[in-house]
Amino acid sequence: MSWPQLNSPCLWEHASIVLEIGFLGILLLLFVRKSMESLCRRRTKVMSAEKYSIGAKSGLSYKISIGCAILLLGTHLMMLMMPQSRNVAHCKSTIPILSSEIMKVLSWAITLIALYKIQKNKDIRFPWILRTWWFCSFLLSIACTIIDAHLIVTTHAHIGAHDCFDFLDLLASTCLLGVSIRGKTGIVLNYPNGITDPLLSGKDTKHSEGKKDCPYGKATLFQLITFSWLNALFEVGIKKPLDQDEVPNVDIKDSAGFLSHSFDESLKLVKERDGTTNPSIYKAIFLFARQKAAINAFFAVISASASYVGPYLIDDFINFLSNKNTQTLGSGYLLALGFLGAKIVETITQRQWIFGARQLGLRLRASLISHIYKKGLVLSSQSRQSHTSGEIINYMSVDIQRITDFMWYVNTIWMLPVQISLAVYILHMNLGLGSLVALAATMTVMAGNIPLTRVQKRYQSKIMDAKDDRMKATSEVLRNMKTLKLQAWDSHYLHKLESLRKTEYNWLWKSLRLSAVSSFIFWGSPAFISVVTFGGCALMGIPLTAGRVLSALATFRMLQDPIFNLPDLLSVVAQGKVSADRVASYLQEHEIPSDATESVPKDQTEFDIQIDSGNFSWDTESRRPTLDGIQLKVKRGMKVAICGTVGSGKSSLISCMLGEMPKLSGRVKISGRKAYVPQSAWILTGNVRENILFGKPYDSVKYDKTVEACALTKDFELFSAGDLTEIGERGINMSGGQKQRIQIARAVYQDADIYLLDDPFSAVDAHTGRQLFEDCLMGILKDKTILYVTHQVEFLPAADLILVMQNGRIAQAGTFEELMKQNIGFEVLVGAHNQALESILTAESSSRTTEHATTDGESNTEPGPDAEFPPTKQDSRHNLCVEITEKEGRLVQDEEREKGSIGKEVYWSYLTTVKGGALVPIIILAQSSFQILQIASNYWMAWACPTGNTEPTIAMNFILLVYMLLAVGSSICVLVRATLVAITGLQTAQKLFSNMLNSFLRAPMAFFDSTPTGRILNRASTDQSVLDLEMANKLGWCAFSIIQLLGTIAVMSQVAWEVFIIFIPVTAICIWYQQYYIPTARELARLSGIQRAPILHHFAESLTGAATIRAFDQKDRFIDANLLLIDSHSRPWFHNVSAMEWLSFRLNQLANFVFAFSLVVLVTLPEGIINPSLAGLAVTYGINLNVLQASVIWNICNTENKMISVERILQYSNISSEAPLVIEDCRPPNNWPDNGTICFTNLKIRYAEHLPSVLKNISCTFPGRKKVGVVGRTGSGKSTLIQAIFRVVEPREGSIIIDDVNISKIGIHDLRSRLSIIPQDPTMFEGTVRGNLDPLEQHSDAEIWEALDKCQLGELVRTKEEKLESTVVESGENWSVGQRQLFCLGRALLKKSSILVLDEATASVDSATDGVIQKVISQEFKDRTVVTIAHRIHTVIDSDLVLVLSDGRIAEYDTPAKLLEREDSFFSKLIKEYSMRSQNFNSLAKLQH
Repeated sequence: MSWPQLNSPCLWEHASIVLEIGFLGILLLLFVRKSMESLCRRRTKVMSAEKYSIGAKSGLSYKISIGCAILLLGTHLMMLMMPQSRNVAHCKSTIPILSSEIMKVLSWAITLIALYKIQKNKDIRFPWILRTWWFCSFLLSIACTIIDAHLIVTTHAHIGAHDCFDFLDLLASTCLLGVSIRGKTGIVLNYPNGITDPLLSGKDTKHSEGKKDCPYGKATLFQLITFSWLNALFEVGIKKPLDQDEVPNVDIKDSAGFLSHSFDESLKLVKERDGTTNPSIYKAIFLFARQKAAINAFFAVISASASYVGPYLIDDFINFLSNKNTQTLGSGYLLALGFLGAKIVETITQRQWIFGARQLGLRLRASLISHIYKKGLVLSSQSRQSHTSGEIINYMSVDIQRITDFMWYVNTIWMLPVQISLAVYILHMNLGLGSLVALAATMTVMAGNIPLTRVQKRYQSKIMDAKDDRMKATSEVLRNMKTLKLQAWDSHYLHKLESLRKTEYNWLWKSLRLSAVSSFIFWGSPAFISVVTFGGCALMGIPLTAGRVLSALATFRMLQDPIFNLPDLLSVVAQGKVSADRVASYLQEHEIPSDATESVPKDQTEFDIQIDSGNFSWDTESRRPTLDGIQLKVKRGMKVAICGTVGSGKSSLISCMLGEMPKLSGRVKISGRKAYVPQSAWILTGNVRENILFGKPYDSVKYDKTVEACALTKDFELFSAGDLTEIGERGINMSGGQKQRIQIARAVYQDADIYLLDDPFSAVDAHTGRQLFEDCLMGILKDKTILYVTHQVEFLPAADLILVMQNGRIAQAGTFEELMKQNIGFEVLVGAHNQALESILTAESSSRTTEHATTDGESNTEPGPDAEFPPTKQDSRHNLCVEITEKEGRLVQDEEREKGSIGKEVYWSYLTTVKGGALVPIIILAQSSFQILQIASNYWMAWACPTGNTEPTIAMNFILLVYMLLAVGSSICVLVRATLVAITGLQTAQKLFSNMLNSFLRAPMAFFDSTPTGRILNRASTDQSVLDLEMANKLGWCAFSIIQLLGTIAVMSQVAWEVFIIFIPVTAICIWYQQYYIPTARELARLSGIQRAPILHHFAESLTGAATIRAFDQKDRFIDANLLLIDSHSRPWFHNVSAMEWLSFRLNQLANFVFAFSLVVLVTLPEGIINPSLAGLAVTYGINLNVLQASVIWNICNTENKMISVERILQYSNISSEAPLVIEDCRPPNNWPDNGTICFTNLKIRYAEHLPSVLKNISCTFPGRKKVGVVGRTGSGKSTLIQAIFRVVEPREGSIIIDDVNISKIGIHDLRSRLSIIPQDPTMFEGTVRGNLDPLEQHSDAEIWEALDKCQLGELVRTKEEKLESTVVESGENWSVGQRQLFCLGRALLKKSSILVLDEATASVDSATDGVIQKVISQEFKDRTVVTIAHRIHTVIDSDLVLVLSDGRIAEYDTPAKLLEREDSFFSKLIKEYSMRSQNFNSLAKLQH
């Protein structure tokens, strides 16, 4: 048993000489090049040296490298002095030894000089030549050490000085290897002014340049292969958590703008080729992606082919080991080289195709999202009604994700046939006809998977539908949270969401149960196929040798992937197809026709608006048009008022001029630019100034004029950050009046020619309304064409033309005087207004007559010192509970993201949610048993089968029987494990979901005011999806892949323990790489999660305001903003994916290194030390080492990334909640409140600790069964008082007592369910009329009809076919705002509480309807307490008492008559203002009489 001779007598000496000569040669070349360059640059160098003298401080890496180089130089000098002591057993000649040592001394001396130059030149990185040299010298010294160790063992020699030097050599080389991998010198520069600048720390200049350019775009071929273009990003990420602005841009070819344009081109091409207006989205995607997909396919096929070289060579390798004495070592090394070469090719191409597939997914996602967005801006109203915003947002988040997943799997299509045919070829070479049995078994398993996939596809689409329904309901609940809380319906809607989730849960459970069966097939398939194949071979009499068996087993393990990928592929294709169809059908929906309005140049006509016999309908199928026979000509500069009862078609008339409404016939001509103010204010998230500028450049003079004309100056003074105050989502922290004025200011600033204003004065009080009309409509816009819808009659006389709408027709048109004379319908509207005014004037005059009889002191409180009562600092209408920070006036804070590693407690809480984590050890035990049984079965086959030509010692039937039993046992373990993972995962997801749902539905209003719904929806959809379908498997795979890896290492080291020597340092390097990678990757994953929400949020906002965006011609600006947001998301996402490849590439190469080393050990070991078939088994397992090792790291990183979803859901599971719904010990009596007396005592309310009080020491009593009006300027605290009654805000001090019950002591559900409110913003829910009036189903049909008749809607509902089941679409869009207000009145009538609160409830209805509502309220609620907050004075003039608030204090509180007696009272001033506004109208009315 002698050590086999190496081919060359002095192999390593020769190798090192070649290396050193190469190193010195390259250095010489570099030196010559440098000298030439320095000659050319000498002059400039001298000049700059005079300017700056920069000092430098050495870093740790630099010091280590100097120390190691000196140590190595010293050891080689010593060796040179005593060459004779070298153990010359393997190299008889001393010349190679001498020359090798001399070269080494030279090389290390030159290394020291080079290191000195680095310090002098202040280089940040070590030159590549040095790093390569250090790497090679490490390999050389490890080889020398192994040879020395072997010689000592085999010849039983003593350890000499030479061996000690070799060991020192190895230590120093290992340190240098570490330094060379890091690559940085760590030199810190000291500038003359004392600044120390560690290069590349944080955001230095180099980095900010990197931000502009994409390092990927400028990477060299070598950097692209090794992904080292990412190094700079990792250097920043390891020092501190990355921020969005530190992530480089994406390459121009990956930017949303470029991709969107490129996808447009593909669509155009398909259109031209097919000659169709609706091009097929599939063809467009094919054209768009084909080039990149072809490159990916090329890499994928090469990778698949290279992976089969290993199994192909195993039989040869075992034959070599069995017959070592007849073969040369060279052939063994060649085989090892073949294994290694194939592995390197496989890993490099695999990384490239996976990265390419991700990149293609990114490109497709960006182009499709931008298309869905563009489509959303031009959807016709009908299409808009058939797709709710929740659905469209789902297309963008979920469906696009599925289409991009398909791009990843598409490469499997090319790989499958290659993998299967190569496998059959290898099996055929080894087993002859046995390969056909294997093929048949493989096909059977694959075919068995197909029906499973079909069922899975059905389940998937059911899950999607259930999820759509749940998301639709969730977004509706979030939009109308305030209404739900005030009406005490939150519990009902919580149950509704829970029942929708139950449906989804049932489908999820079916789907996951099926997945468990699939995974059983996956893990069991190699065992099944091998049992069948070996059985077939035994029957056919094909001899099974160890080599053949192991080659076959390796092949079956390779086949496991394609077998499993097929059903996966099919299900992804199925999901992708469903999603692509959904997106395609949406992209082919009707758009607003571009010819709806015709544009006429200004010089060709004197009319700005012309409508000729126009018929328009919202529903094109309907027989009755919404607008019928419209004839209208509006001259330039005219003021046109549009009035009419609720639902008569006023807003529709404005819509048809904007081109929003489908035109059945006629022509609409528009001359000039339009500006539009919709009835429901549409405010963008951002600051006030951005909302007003709306894309126009800032011109301070014009801006200030606009702000003044729109009565916003005072508001700006009170906002914490002036006009830079941040507005919450949907303008949540602005009062209705402020939002409306900001909208008007936006229109005014646009400086358009035509202004279309839909009821602009409804949300503002009398004083502001007059100011707006005079300064804005009649002032700054006096030369413009204006059409305004209004219910306030006092704004009609000033119009040049008044249109009276009735049932979708223009019933009357003319000036105010003309219409008053006509006597048909118009005077009904005016009459209602007149009566209201009359009541005020009589009240005023009667109080004047008794004035001398009463003294001023009679009113309860002195009038406030400031007669003007300016609006106060707090905004009254909405809860500003959230801190508005002074610095930015921010209400909505940036989305919170955790920094640093994901806490252990997140993992712990996830694992222990179900049964305290009791199932986790069982799962791990099942997987470990599977692994042990599988290794045992393979071991048994390798051990029992004969090698070479020897005869079998055990009967083949017995061998196969044992193998089969072991295989069946291992498969059963898998089934148990898969089922348990599915059960635990789903139950955990369900529990976390219900915790989050309960948590945010019970959160106080403050939470919703400061949290954009996008954030909550993102957690409820995307993050919840991850928990439902992915999280448990990801976490499971983590454990399973580690168990597999440990099994493989155990097998390899059991055969050749030497593998452990190399495995330990390699594992250490792997762990170091992973630690280096994780901080960067984790922050990138978090950033991409956070950057996803703004895309959805911006999209939802744009959908709501699409009409405004189109009217202002701002589509392009919004599309560009969307592209920017897509890029902001692509940046961290792309770099996160690349970072994963960066890590995988490095780990793969390390695994290849271990595999190669173990092969070299097996080849080099003398014959007879190991059993060749067991060595073959080690190789069989070793082939998969790189895949396994990468999968461990990949699974750990992937789990960490997905765990962020759990972290985000847990964030929203611990929101501090409102007061309890019911307090059992303090339940009010059943008939409470009976009398309805509300008593305020020292009430103080503030929205946040650091903000001043909004209500200050309010003490008064609203007597039971009386009507109390509450008035005051915008921001005086009116709405806060109402919120306090409903406990939407809790008092800081003081109390509110209703009928002797302190409301702070009872549950909020008991309180809110006993009070009624008609809120300022009328809300309706998707569903039916009945569901909207009586969601809790407490009333009979008769009661509902009675309520509908009382609130003037009975007739309207009866005309509809479905009566009470008539549909209400999302947000009640198919009912006018006035009708929605009447529905809210209907709810209050049904509820019949003793206390009714009206919050400016009639702001959106005309005077006539308003009169009716007031009448209904006074009749129906005559024995109840009614508290009214009003802008229209006549609504409170009839009250029993009036409370005037100013600056959060009570200014006056008395009967209207008493207050009017004093001329200086605030109430008198309001009345005066109102009557003055109507003075000119009054004189006209008198003329008429």
